[in-house]
Amino acid sequence: MATVWVLVLVTAELCLARAGPVPTFEPTTTWKGCDIGRFKSLSPRELEAFKKAKDALENSLKNWSCGSRLFPRNRDLSQLQVWERPVALEAELALTLKVLETMADRSQGGILDQPLHMLRHIRSELQACVKAQPTAGPQPRGRLHHWLHRLHEASKKESQGCLEASVLFNLFRLLKKDLECVASGDLCV
Repeated sequence: MATVWVLVLVTAELCLARAGPVPTFEPTTTWKGCDIGRFKSLSPRELEAFKKAKDALENSLKNWSCGSRLFPRNRDLSQLQVWERPVALEAELALTLKVLETMADRSQGGILDQPLHMLRHIRSELQACVKAQPTAGPQPRGRLHHWLHRLHEASKKESQGCLEASVLFNLFRLLKKDLECVASGDLCV
């Protein structure tokens, strides 16, 4: 009888050992089809392409003034709920792409080709994340609503020079801080 109990215990232990540890944390990306985590940090080569484009385009900015700060310094995506962050970043990327594409149409050469390609790729991944979120979830309000409204109204109210300057001065914050925050999910602080 003791032999039977030993066999039962050994079998139970082996079954439990095969099951593996139970995760004690929630994954940072909880939506199917959303794999933004790979953008936690861009390669030095990608960042260099953005730096070259930014430097070249900043020299062409002339006579710009803004009625308000499009991207205030105290704006921080970590202040938003995890589900709101991709929505806010996607709207920021949409405006950034719109402005940079207009600048690319006017500029000589392909200085913006690689940065625009990368930004379009990031935005398409973000759109998958935003679309993958549950539609029955809460609607934008509070800070998110305010930020989305500000970005939406900017293209109507601000001059093209203001939009260009704001987007260029915010570009590395978008690429390093905001994108990293969204890619980090609930680990962004």
